[in-house]
Amino acid sequence: MGGVRRIMVTGASGFIGRQVVQKAVAEGYEVIAVVRSRVPNFPREVEVLKLDLAASTAVDILTSAMQVDAVIHAAAHVGDDPEAQERDSLRGTETVLSSMGHAGVKRLVLVSSMAVYDTSRLWPGQDVTEDTPLENPRRARDPYTRAKLLQEDLCYDAADRRGLSLAVLRPGAVYGPGQVWNAHVGAGFGPVLFRFAAGGELPLCHISTCATALVAAADSDWEGDLNVLDSNLPDRRDFIRALRKSGWPRLVIPFPWWILLIAGYVLTPFRKWLPGLLTPRILKARMMPLRYPRHVARTLHVPATAPFQQLLARSLQRGRK
Repeated sequence: MGGVRRIMVTGASGFIGRQVVQKAVAEGYEVIAVVRSRVPNFPREVEVLKLDLAASTAVDILTSAMQVDAVIHAAAHVGDDPEAQERDSLRGTETVLSSMGHAGVKRLVLVSSMAVYDTSRLWPGQDVTEDTPLENPRRARDPYTRAKLLQEDLCYDAADRRGLSLAVLRPGAVYGPGQVWNAHVGAGFGPVLFRFAAGGELPLCHISTCATALVAAADSDWEGDLNVLDSNLPDRRDFIRALRKSGWPRLVIPFPWWILLIAGYVLTPFRKWLPGLLTPRILKARMMPLRYPRHVARTLHVPATAPFQQLLARSLQRGRK
């Protein structure tokens, strides 16, 4: 452990936040867990702060509680509701940044997402790295991507103006017990899965990998942005083969993604009425076969992950309990 002793975790009742709290406590840190309403079954030594980060009084309350060395900001809306994104993701981030300024806390780790990359500029088989161009928030492919881009902008602006030490971590598709599905695999209808692509890699990040990287970043002086991915990434065939051991899907039907891409371009005038997978930029982001070089182990000294098949099997087993 370095110079960090106390860590605040926002969004602590969420899928990522809960695991971050558990990991930080296991590593010997004192933790303040910020939740909006529901309080998970945290270890008894965790200090819980119930607070809506978008409330008018949130800055004062959070500032008073922010007697910490670092903040891991995981609070955000995970859906595509623009109003919820504005309130929970953006206004909540402004609250955290204002409170850090008042409290004099300098270390911030933002939980962003690999959704910020503009993969529409890539060709099948290319690499997605930290140098891949980002989407333009004014023309982002969906409200979630827009909010993540604007979250990053808010934090980088605060780092420039206030001298914050900022690490922006961009996890891939986070999975674990109770949450194993992701939008890169295909589309499910009852017992049937339509697989739209086979090659490339799935940008997966097991919840334990994600939490380990976030806690390591909080107690590090490393700054910048970093993709967070597992050491072993399957392709879509491998993922589906492992998933079928759970009993679903019963039938897999291959359907080339490029046919949907052509249909999306043809139907562009009707885009606002079409499902996401018929929007070319969304389809390419989810289904185009790409590769994902990994640097998190070297950058933050995160241990190599177990083989994907083991991680998914454990996730499925624990998720059924």
